[in-house]
Amino acid sequence: MQMSGMKIGILTAGGDCPGLNAAIRGVGKTAMLEYGMRVFGFSYGFSGLIDNDYQELTENQLSGILTHGGTILGTSREKPFKKEEKNGGNGVFTKPDRIKDNYRNLGLDCLVCIGGNGTMKTANLLSQEGLNIVGIPKTIDNDVWGTDMTFGFDSALQSATDAIDRLHSTANSHRRIMVIEVMGHNTGWLTLYAGLAGGGDIILIPEIPYSEEKVIDCIKSRYAHKKPYSIVVVAEGIRHDPKKTAATHIADIIKEGTGFETRETILGYVQRGGTPSPYDRILATRFGAYAAQLISEHNFGSMVAIQGNELATISLSEAGTQTKLVDPDALLINHARFIGTSFGD
Repeated sequence: MQMSGMKIGILTAGGDCPGLNAAIRGVGKTAMLEYGMRVFGFSYGFSGLIDNDYQELTENQLSGILTHGGTILGTSREKPFKKEEKNGGNGVFTKPDRIKDNYRNLGLDCLVCIGGNGTMKTANLLSQEGLNIVGIPKTIDNDVWGTDMTFGFDSALQSATDAIDRLHSTANSHRRIMVIEVMGHNTGWLTLYAGLAGGGDIILIPEIPYSEEKVIDCIKSRYAHKKPYSIVVVAEGIRHDPKKTAATHIADIIKEGTGFETRETILGYVQRGGTPSPYDRILATRFGAYAAQLISEHNFGSMVAIQGNELATISLSEAGTQTKLVDPDALLINHARFIGTSFGD
């Protein structure tokens, strides 16, 4: 063990996802055992940093959490750089100042921010304010710029695929159209992968504009070819009536356009919970250990990433200002089209 004497903080921010505890463990154990650092965990994301709500973590606290869902630190969607309105006047920033004061009073050498796009954006802004920051990308949406994969995605993919598998039998038994809505905010990564893995006949994602007529025509064509049921997998972020969910919007279109019995299912938060998959446990552990290494090397203002199968870094200024979208011309999309999958275009 190298005795560095460094003090680091860790927080988990944004929506929860499988693998957060594995990442905390990866950072903390590597920091303590390999580099002799002291590790402080902040409660409930940036709220803990604002309110100075923290505890020093021990190695024992990090044992046995690898397989657990959720996060031992808690999380929140606190956005410290959102302007606070004071007495009806102009918006002011006070939370970043409190964060900087608490960071410096505790004598931290670096803060590890584990989160998705919003977290990386805040991490970048804190870095610009002069704090030493290292980011770790997590989200079931897989939309963080600069990394091929975020932990949490594989676990959510397994949950979504399992749900689609189960709906196949009902759709077939009743000759129904089943519309399944998958999470992903404004990107289609989870919907695309779950739709392909689950044998979706139609997959609708935000990156590929769809035509209602094409969706209806596809359903009718399948029926004409003795395929009386269809699986339609839709991303929550596709264009739809704001008064409805994406699944309800598409189901109503299909009912009205075909007259076929149609049911919608919204998978919701079951995609975000539960035990992390083996892949996510390994990826989160690798990310965490690498983050501790970057801190020991004073490589701040960066986010850990995986590119190919190699660990890499990307600047927070790049990761925190862009979103990774599905390329409509990607080989995966083309291969799906080859086997008859419709994207509604």
